[in-house]
Amino acid sequence: MTDEGPLAGVDLVVFDCDGVLVDTETLGPAVVAAMTAEVGWPLTPDEVRRRFLGRPEAYLYEQVRAHATGPVDADWLAEYRRRVSEAFAARPHTMPGVGELLDALDARGLPYCVASSGGHPRIRHSLTHSGLWPRFAGRIFSADDVARGKPAPDLFLHAARESGHPPARCLVIEDSPAGVDAALAAAMPVIGYTGGPTAAETLAHATLGTVSDLRLIAAKDHYDRLLAEHYTWMLGG
Repeated sequence: MTDEGPLAGVDLVVFDCDGVLVDTETLGPAVVAAMTAEVGWPLTPDEVRRRFLGRPEAYLYEQVRAHATGPVDADWLAEYRRRVSEAFAARPHTMPGVGELLDALDARGLPYCVASSGGHPRIRHSLTHSGLWPRFAGRIFSADDVARGKPAPDLFLHAARESGHPPARCLVIEDSPAGVDAALAAAMPVIGYTGGPTAAETLAHATLGTVSDLRLIAAKDHYDRLLAEHYTWMLGG
């Protein structure tokens, strides 16, 4: 735990992966839209985001099977992962400010991890192709690890427990309404990240508000204000 500075009171920072660390949120919805159209369920990328952003892959597959008018092969999800990986390999990069924020956390000795709705293979692929794998290896938690994915709190509680930190001292950074809901259910402070395609109003219920620049999270004046607001909220003030 850091004893002073902008991240005082936080023992662990928990990052979502897609759309927070790695720029995949413009790729995944386009792939899903193409694949749902193939089985008779036409969706736009924006509709895909609204329905599935932050949800586990198993939920996506269940919904496709429920709504498709054509046959959905047993390997549909594997094909989805293959297409996303192929698309991402052609354009791998981190979200703006990720490196600077991680450097700031390292300088403070503040640990961090990933807790993502993606499966372990997809998370590893995303982090490897973006160059972030060495910074998170051994500290990665997936919806594969728990019975219920986001918006249930299970994944975040699992990450906190395995990392050895109490939930109330774990700061979550999320870009999806389902992820924010999961953090709230886990009684963890959460910041909504709007630097990608997610509209700020859909993350307005994040207890520490929203940021469009990840570097602001390590900025003392900005973070101290958010932290004070959070603990006022926790105390019912």
